[in-house]
Amino acid sequence: MSTSVSVALCTHNGMPYIEQQVASILAQTVRPSQIVLSDDASADDTVAAVRRAVKSHGRGAPDLVVLENPVALGVVANFEQAVRACTDDLIALCDQDDVWLPERLAAAVERFEADPGLLLLHGDARLVHSDGSPIGYSLFEAIGLSRAELAEIHAGREFHTLLRRNVVTGATTVFRRSLLDVALPFPGSWVHDEWIAMVASITGRTDALAARLIDYRQHGANQIGAAKPGLRDMLAQLGQSRTERGARLVARAEALVDRLDSLGAVSAEVRDLVERKAAHERRRRALPAFRPARIPGVIREARRGEYALFGRPRITILRDLLQPGA
Repeated sequence: MSTSVSVALCTHNGMPYIEQQVASILAQTVRPSQIVLSDDASADDTVAAVRRAVKSHGRGAPDLVVLENPVALGVVANFEQAVRACTDDLIALCDQDDVWLPERLAAAVERFEADPGLLLLHGDARLVHSDGSPIGYSLFEAIGLSRAELAEIHAGREFHTLLRRNVVTGATTVFRRSLLDVALPFPGSWVHDEWIAMVASITGRTDALAARLIDYRQHGANQIGAAKPGLRDMLAQLGQSRTERGARLVARAEALVDRLDSLGAVSAEVRDLVERKAAHERRRRALPAFRPARIPGVIREARRGEYALFGRPRITILRDLLQPGA
């Protein structure tokens, strides 16, 4: 029996790109069995456009499930609603404004069928402008995914990568529906794709495809996008307050600690690292507002090796030393 695929398509005022996205889903060489459209209170023609596109495909079109929110839930809750309604073996996350290459799902299905222990697969993408023309670099290049990080992921150690930073983009992600048994509900402090990837990396194997199988559109109105940061962007980040970011990082780490017991047989190493990560983020958040007074605490964290384990050391240390706020 072949592996079936559900597409979790989340939308919010998705015109004018939604028709291109749905057309690319329907043109897959391995067609999904189901499309779950979860629309977050669109005020435009998004839902009707999806209905028309699927109906016009005729016989062999995927089953279409439509969920319409009268009041917007937000990105994370909308994706949670969508994946809960998916019924097939694999779930492909789908944004409203991208275009899939015809072999996107075929490549994923092939990998999952070859590796029964694989829980989640993500990948690179071609970044394009609003008109679909190439920006000139890929998603992995935009986020600065290094060869060492990619090797770590291929070696089955993506958990260690994700402890430092998220490298998984939902628009490129396919995962086994069985993962939802432990991943749901999504904590409010996490973005849905980051949480799903982290849980998958703890409870099973994940991997990344180097192939660029989607055109990931960047148009200025993306709810979550990707862009290669320049010097101006980096300097702007150093000028941002530490207060909100510190609270968010602590909340995320503590949410993961709280969920460990429900994830099944978690190794002692994983539990230790997750708890160390939470303690590290609490100490970072507690650094004084007065910048020079932070220096001893930053040095202690660096000597413990925590910055290297749980972040990108140079960037994180600069943030802790230079950003304003407590």
